[in-house]
Amino acid sequence: MTAITTAPPGLKGLAIADTTIGGVRGDEGFYHYRQYDATRVAAGYPFEDVAHLLLVGSLPTRLENTRFRTQLAGARHLPDTVTALADGFAATGSEPLTALRGLLAVAVKPTPTLDQSEPERRVAAIAAIGATPTILAAVHRRRHGMTPLAPDPALPHAADYVHMVTGTTPSAEHARAVETYLSLAADHGFNASTFTGRVITSTGADVAGALTGAIAALSGPLHGGAPSRVLDMLDAIGDPANAERWAHTELAAGRKLMGFGHAVYRAEDPRSRLLHETARTLGGELVERAERIEGRLLGVLQEWRPEATIVTNVEYYAAIVMHLAGIPQEMFTATFTVGRVVGWAAHILEQASNNKIMRPSANYVGPEPTIDLPATTA
Repeated sequence: MTAITTAPPGLKGLAIADTTIGGVRGDEGFYHYRQYDATRVAAGYPFEDVAHLLLVGSLPTRLENTRFRTQLAGARHLPDTVTALADGFAATGSEPLTALRGLLAVAVKPTPTLDQSEPERRVAAIAAIGATPTILAAVHRRRHGMTPLAPDPALPHAADYVHMVTGTTPSAEHARAVETYLSLAADHGFNASTFTGRVITSTGADVAGALTGAIAALSGPLHGGAPSRVLDMLDAIGDPANAERWAHTELAAGRKLMGFGHAVYRAEDPRSRLLHETARTLGGELVERAERIEGRLLGVLQEWRPEATIVTNVEYYAAIVMHLAGIPQEMFTATFTVGRVVGWAAHILEQASNNKIMRPSANYVGPEPTIDLPATTA
């Protein structure tokens, strides 16, 4: 009989696979894409280059960049059947992320990864990455009585997403701010949704099926978070002078302060640092007020949990950046998905390339089994 090792609750601290895609060093406040510092890549390269790095394994040459941008732009165009189904989802009141789970299965050919070559899997992955922003934007606009906009292949991926959501081509400054956020969000270790995508892929399932599972995992409030709640919190606090009193009341009621704390980071969240810098480039009263409130809330959290290292997480300044760039508050988590679908796809490709089905065990802790059955009630 094979010996069974009991994993810690939530698999915390347990490595279940090898990966070349990237990693998170929470104690150092550092994460990387392949061999590069992820924040430096996000700050210095366009989103398409970041996606190429994660999917292919290298930053693209000029020729590869042109080819990849063309592929991705083409993938943003949806077949008429998918567009019609998007209208149907919107008519039922489905939120964009809920609709995305159903529509990816139609937008991407459902061929099992087990039956595909590596190039075929990558084509399916790029198809899903391209379809994601178009689907999300189309459902959002239909839900609000607006006509969906066709993607513009002349625009970069991030700018085209903002255009399809808002109906306005963003300024270079706003487009770059959203692009930075998408690049920072593209991958972040073996989080719950990434792990879900790899488990599904391990069965030989198709790319869209694995992505659908990842999206479902992200929808859970313990994983996806809610950057939109950061804006609600800042509105509720109002004047920074109210921050401490407000925070003490919330914590005493057992509620969390949005935008603070992380399951992995015990040092500064590097994503928050870059997004803070990005918010400063956009400027304005909201940024200044958020900075003042941030320091006060961190002080209160230190009072309540002096033994813990609590940092400002990615959601705090992500919410501010997206708001200032014109993204509607209800689309914040959807926008995160536009970036993270790249990391999910990269992990799906890696899992499929050297696959073994994931089949863990469980410790049975119920009553002792017996061959004796109670009498029937018939």
